[in-house]
Amino acid sequence: MLIAFNKPFNVLCQFTDRSDPPRRTLAEFGLPANVYAAGRLDYDSEGLLLLTDEGGLAHRLTDPKHKIEKTYWVQVEGAPSSEQIDSLRRGVQLKDGMTRPAQARPMEVPALWPRDPPVRFRKSVPDAWLEMRIAEGRNRQVRRMTAAVGLPTLRLVRVAIGDWVLDELQPGRWRSVVSLPGRPRC
Repeated sequence: MLIAFNKPFNVLCQFTDRSDPPRRTLAEFGLPANVYAAGRLDYDSEGLLLLTDEGGLAHRLTDPKHKIEKTYWVQVEGAPSSEQIDSLRRGVQLKDGMTRPAQARPMEVPALWPRDPPVRFRKSVPDAWLEMRIAEGRNRQVRRMTAAVGLPTLRLVRVAIGDWVLDELQPGRWRSVVSLPGRPRC
């Protein structure tokens, strides 16, 4: 079984939380029993999360050797220069080493659901949107990459994992998707 879930902002990618006070988890969304997140999406990020009850599939989705591309729409603080975009495309030096090159491009403001709470707005500081595609999954990688080139992330939404896409799936909603050898289908 493979589930596509639109993880809302400030929800953990697990079913329990031992912090005090407890944070929101996947348990509140009526997901099928015995599925687990195949990979992670940060607490403060939104968008596509795949869940499965198939260990082999979870491994293929998360093991870096399979290089499954993940696509993000990233709202950044500042107006990206061509040099900053080129830096992302070449790879960025982080504390844990050089990243692989990202596919990065400026994009128009996407039609997304409102975030709760909304992203802070400052009249004196512009913001912009980037589409970034990466094939590795370091901890908070996209946020660290944009910060390293001087564009702090304000909002991060994952819209695709490989060929699986978020489409019109609303936050907190899920659907079963087809998992076939070869090309995945939604």
